[in-house]
Amino acid sequence: MGRNGTRTAEEATLVIQQMCDVIEHRGPDDEGYHVEAGLALGMRRLSIIDLSTGHQPISNEDGTIWIVFNGEIYNHRELRQELIQRGHSFRSRSDTEVIVHLYEEERERSVERLRGMFAMAIWDQREHKLFLARDRVGKKPLHYVLVGDTLIFGSEIKSLLQHPTVRREVNPEAISDFLSFGYVPDPATAFESISRLPPGHFMTFRNGRIQTRRYWDFNYAGEPAQKPESEEGYYIERLRELIAESVRLRLESDVPLGAFLSGGIDSSTVVAAMAREMGRPVKTFSIGFSESSYDELAYARTVAERLHTDHHEFVVTPDVCRLVEEIVWHHDEPFGDVSSVPTYVVSKMAREHVTVVLSGDGGDELFGGYDRYAVYDRRGILERIPGPIRSLMLRVSRALPPSAYGKNFLRNAALQSGARYVDSISYFAENAKGDLFSAGMRRALRGRDSAQAFKRLFAVPASSDRLDHLLYLDAKTYLPGDILTKVDRMTMAHSIEARVPLLDHRLIEFVQTIPASLKLRGQETKYILKKAVHGLIPEQIINRPKHGFDVPIRKWLKGELRELLYDTLTGKRARERGLLNQREVLALLDEHRRNRRDNARHLWGLLTLELWHRAFIDQQPALKFSGAKKVRLDRLALATGRMTAGCQVRV
Repeated sequence: MGRNGTRTAEEATLVIQQMCDVIEHRGPDDEGYHVEAGLALGMRRLSIIDLSTGHQPISNEDGTIWIVFNGEIYNHRELRQELIQRGHSFRSRSDTEVIVHLYEEERERSVERLRGMFAMAIWDQREHKLFLARDRVGKKPLHYVLVGDTLIFGSEIKSLLQHPTVRREVNPEAISDFLSFGYVPDPATAFESISRLPPGHFMTFRNGRIQTRRYWDFNYAGEPAQKPESEEGYYIERLRELIAESVRLRLESDVPLGAFLSGGIDSSTVVAAMAREMGRPVKTFSIGFSESSYDELAYARTVAERLHTDHHEFVVTPDVCRLVEEIVWHHDEPFGDVSSVPTYVVSKMAREHVTVVLSGDGGDELFGGYDRYAVYDRRGILERIPGPIRSLMLRVSRALPPSAYGKNFLRNAALQSGARYVDSISYFAENAKGDLFSAGMRRALRGRDSAQAFKRLFAVPASSDRLDHLLYLDAKTYLPGDILTKVDRMTMAHSIEARVPLLDHRLIEFVQTIPASLKLRGQETKYILKKAVHGLIPEQIINRPKHGFDVPIRKWLKGELRELLYDTLTGKRARERGLLNQREVLALLDEHRRNRRDNARHLWGLLTLELWHRAFIDQQPALKFSGAKKVRLDRLALATGRMTAGCQVRV
């Protein structure tokens, strides 16, 4: 959207078309544009509901309100009935048109009535104002840049970069944060001038000025628990009701629908709820690896057989390494979570059968599922260490050689509570990262500590309980920055919509009232969720050890990815970039090659960082990823097949 009177309508249309063309994968079914003086709106649509009349952009009756919308609103039917009673008329069955009329009635507060996932832009012609909003948790992305008095926005950064006024400049602080966390935290992006609207926020743009406001937040310090810990049965029953309702709402679709099934508690719970609601077998999709220590297909099969699903599997082989550059292109920014690779592949497989999938993402951040929560709880005694002793421990840790036993523990123990947790989840410790950067990069950072990116969250009174505070931190950082970003980009890469029922905001608001002692019981994670799904999913799934969505990247970097890794990190382009200290990069490579240290996580991050520079900074990102580089799915599998078990999306 812009307020730029020098552009003709024809010029504006050409620009907005190119901005939409580059994200065709997000919406291959339809496209639409609305251009008027000072305004250009465009969309790409993946048709899910109301296939024939859900065209966008869409307006109210007199054309004074226009919207482009990405996502799904699950309570649109009840809102529609309410609006009809208020005198509004509708031309379609789409949830998008409901938002238009709701905005007419309630303006900015309309977003608080929506139950779903969304990123939207509404042009209010009467007030000459643009209204942008993002869903509460951050399931859908929304990026923007202000150039003069022109606001440019879109679902993906590569779309913004098609605009002739947007510059491709690196944000040094964001690169530092990426090497700490594996992603760039909101509201920054890897580009100097481009920002990301944080989850649970809306913004207005009028007269060349932006105003941003938060309309929802995770709240662990609000209302006290509805019942005491002793009323465990109450929480179990209410959880079952809310999970069933959340899944049921997400089954509405005019196109085929299925689910990702990892064999963990969260995805198994979602599939079990789907199986109870649907009158036919659920289509489920699972991914495995040829390396047996990483393969979890047996757990997924157990669930599929128990729930009688129409099950599909794919085994990832090292050949998948050829997808790295394509995955980097879809992410728009450097992204260090290597589980993007299997997520990309399982999404590609699922798209051959369905257009919508439900996933179990968010359960760990909601119910306390990560082992690190238990570890952090055990280390609560560290908070009693006096300040002078902390300072001494920090000096000692810095004096020890890099490979010294206990160095990392001493440094971590010396930090304050919030900073200690950030340090424990970081890819590179701050002192190690400082050595990795070139002298020029260190000057540009001016001593920045990446923990500062989350400093505003340390002071938030999330809860008096340590676990609830950690859940709040992860819900505001790792969940939207890593988990939901990965799911959105990798599913949208194949024009498939992912719905996340465990992150329904009404379910979240209830879980926040559950005592922390019912989430982490001693060293048992997800205690209350396990109790709630007892009898719904197999016992061996409930009792299995926690296993993340891990990938044999250490082996791949020594084998199939070795040539790409060395050529990319030690080549002329990387050396001349002047970002990293080449001596430190070579040391990381050598340690990994000699098995002296597992540097796979670090090296993957550095690899994606350099490939991102080449795709987005060295050149204008292509309108489409080169077809010559695309890898066919059927050439990547050792075993793939189907098993009948139990014998923008719109932008």
